[in-house]
Amino acid sequence: MLKLSEAEIIERIKAGELFECEINDGGFLLKIESHTPAICTAIHAGHKFRPKLEGICLLNEDERQYEEDPYTDQLIQAMPITLVAQDSRYEYDLNRPIANCLYKTAWGKEVWAKKLSLKERNASIKKHQAFYRVLDALVSFIEQRFGAALIFDVHSYNYLRQAEDSPTFNLGTEQIDKERWQSVVDLSLSKLSKIEIPNLPVGSKENAVFHGRGYLIAHINSRFQNSLVLPLEVKKVFMDEVSGELYPLVMQALSQQFKNCLVDISAFFSRRFTSKRRVKKSDMLTEKMDPSILKVDRALYRLAKGLETLYYINPINIPSESKRFFKGKGKYQPDFQYRPLNIDPYLFREKLYRLPVDTIRDPSIQSLYRDVIDGLSEKIDLLVKAGQADFLYESLKYYGEPSLSDEQNARFLLHANGIGPEDEARVTTEQLISHFKEAANQWGMACKVESSAKLVASAMVSNSRKAVLIAKNLELNNSEAQSLLHHELGVHMATTLNAASQRLKVFSLGLPGNTLTQEGLAILNEYQSGNMNLKRLRGLALRVLAVKEMLKYGDFRHTYAFLHEEHKLSENEAFKLAVRVHRGGGFTKDYLYLNGVGLALETIKTQDIKNLYVGKTGFAYLPIINEMVDRQLINSPKFFPEFLDSPKSNSPVLDYLMSCIRSGNQGSVKIYKRSGVVAA
Repeated sequence: MLKLSEAEIIERIKAGELFECEINDGGFLLKIESHTPAICTAIHAGHKFRPKLEGICLLNEDERQYEEDPYTDQLIQAMPITLVAQDSRYEYDLNRPIANCLYKTAWGKEVWAKKLSLKERNASIKKHQAFYRVLDALVSFIEQRFGAALIFDVHSYNYLRQAEDSPTFNLGTEQIDKERWQSVVDLSLSKLSKIEIPNLPVGSKENAVFHGRGYLIAHINSRFQNSLVLPLEVKKVFMDEVSGELYPLVMQALSQQFKNCLVDISAFFSRRFTSKRRVKKSDMLTEKMDPSILKVDRALYRLAKGLETLYYINPINIPSESKRFFKGKGKYQPDFQYRPLNIDPYLFREKLYRLPVDTIRDPSIQSLYRDVIDGLSEKIDLLVKAGQADFLYESLKYYGEPSLSDEQNARFLLHANGIGPEDEARVTTEQLISHFKEAANQWGMACKVESSAKLVASAMVSNSRKAVLIAKNLELNNSEAQSLLHHELGVHMATTLNAASQRLKVFSLGLPGNTLTQEGLAILNEYQSGNMNLKRLRGLALRVLAVKEMLKYGDFRHTYAFLHEEHKLSENEAFKLAVRVHRGGGFTKDYLYLNGVGLALETIKTQDIKNLYVGKTGFAYLPIINEMVDRQLINSPKFFPEFLDSPKSNSPVLDYLMSCIRSGNQGSVKIYKRSGVVAA
């Protein structure tokens, strides 16, 4: 990091430079990643104390830290312009004027064993003055550029000595011109009150604990006509205020939502009070890529690339076991074999959790990477158990199981009538490959299309090879062939190629919930392209019920008989579906197709879902993905289904059936946050 003098910092501010530095005496850190009307300060975040003062201070380190505001710098670090004090308030208090910025007593305790020398007093006062000269230069520049400035003056407070109902967020407004700024105050209180913290009540109040009588707001008010300071106190619910121990999960939840509040308030302020009236929320954040994100992303990709679930879960002896099963007239219990895992799971997890995720400043992006790492750790647990008795437990942990709603969707679709005559024209594997290549060329997709004898499914996309693999000896009708094309090329290959174009490779690895999302979008595209039919819907419904039967009985022969005898699938179709749900030792993934399209249909009613195609994404992450696209941290999708915006019309019966499908996991974010690979 740059170390600059006060004069150099002010010169760069006036020149409109973007930079990050520490003042050369270490008193504060300044970051300007982009120019926005909002400035965030954390003037009591510091804990540094000059060694010469240590020997004459009557308070020990813990006593000093108790009255400081630790971690308030973390609450604002995602914002583009931050000014963070590094010195303890016991050396000089930036929220007091120069005349009394040096404590004699504080909170009823004597601070110094002897009177401070004039030299020591002057050294502290110079730091105080330097901070405010830099702040003045910054506010002046922002006012000149935007016509107005908003300063978030962020603090925290000890609540054990306060009333029991003290608010989570206290806004001190005594020095605010309420006639002018009331709308910003009201919005701030409203936004803050909607923050949710695990297992804790949240509330925001005005002047309930502190009244905003500090020096920072008084200083700005006395010098600037068009600047609003919001003195904001956060209750220390994110830490043990006595010991100073942080509560990481509370801090993570608080940081993400606090960032969103600051962005919303800043955007509102900008639209109402600055010269920049047309403002998106993303305009309040930087377009500059945090180097820490790239560092973590590259290390994660090097570690986890090529870890494709189906490579290890698909049996390698399906043809031979198929022959034995049918030779035994359905009474033989197949004994599937699997590829050995060429990864040490302990070392893999160890390396995962050593990645420096905590260095990522933006709490939403940091949380995304934390979720991906947790998902990969769960994935390796799944792969280690392939072919073993406790694989099913890992599958349930990773993918979940069909809910009552999922089962009701499935049984409803199986009762649907009116299936028209099947298309007599047949398409072979060779013809299908030709169709895929022609479509890929037409859509500008640089990918391979090949046949494979190792697939359980009709087709799948290999992300690492950028290839569509199509099962050998396949024979489909025209409708099924078109459906498969729009499923695999239109979604799975589109998202593979979009992911490959991103600077951040996490979108190639896959976010938690990408199986649910990918398959939901793929089935949606079959429908919107006009290639969905009742037979396909019934097939998806049978996948749900096959998973239920597998979970209930755990017997391959029973699942096969259930599909072949009760639901009239052909011997070959029943065997393939039974393999899908029993592979590995009990693979529950297949219920997600119907569930995913239900969620896709619900989501598309209320918002644009195009950015879900930037890579292997998850429904739960659409807000942060939208933000990252707006901030140009990731590219908007080049490839996405042509029918997303203009879907083809379908029969009224099919439209009705699709409208009746409900997601079985409404409100369950945990289920959405499950990663996986794609296969039709």
